[in-house]
Amino acid sequence: MGNNNPFFGKLAMAVWVTLLMFLGVFLFPWKMINWGTVKLATDRTITVTGSAETKTKNQIASFNAGVSSTKDNKEDAVNEVNGKMDEIVKAVKAFGVKSEDIKTQNNSIYQMQEYYYDNGTQKSRPGQWSVNNSIEIILREVDRAAALADLLSKSGANNVNGPSFMMDNTTTFEASLAAEAIADARKKAEAMASSSGAKLGEVVTVIEGYNATPVYPLSMMGRGGGGAVVEPGSATVGKTVTVTFRLE
Repeated sequence: MGNNNPFFGKLAMAVWVTLLMFLGVFLFPWKMINWGTVKLATDRTITVTGSAETKTKNQIASFNAGVSSTKDNKEDAVNEVNGKMDEIVKAVKAFGVKSEDIKTQNNSIYQMQEYYYDNGTQKSRPGQWSVNNSIEIILREVDRAAALADLLSKSGANNVNGPSFMMDNTTTFEASLAAEAIADARKKAEAMASSSGAKLGEVVTVIEGYNATPVYPLSMMGRGGGGAVVEPGSATVGKTVTVTFRLE
């Protein structure tokens, strides 16, 4: 007796369709179809370094002025150093240097040791007191460096160094130097790209660097109350960039 249940009829039909699909997958001539190819193109780039520099007059002068004293009594040494340093600071401020451009560089108080022999044995005992104090002075009017050097040489300072000339603010040069450095890099890259039969494309990355090289003049501090001969000299301010260009 046959089974006329519609459910079994649909199930049988689904089984046959599934079998035909599997047979079609395995028997279909897939090798005859041209699917094409996929390639990942290499991004061609070129990296060069460009530079630009300019020479400009040094902007500030740095001085160091100090006082040292050695005495048997600590308070006497401290008072002598403090008194002379106060006078130096007052003179420097009267010269026109602002308080923020005067900074304590070194301040020390210590008792030295005296060595002696007692029955052939070396011994030590507390000795004199040594007191030192020094300040750093930044002069922003470099054309007056000789005058300040002369003032310090005649002051109560017994340790004077300077002037040392340097740059202070280089931001005014950075924009123009960066543009010149990138132009220099582009010029080099174009020459290299042309020699390889390529064309220079857009900029991919830019990495910049900066340097300021001071050119110090020969300077001499006056001795024995004499004058000082100084020249501010100049500094070479430079900018370097490493630029990566895309090749077309």
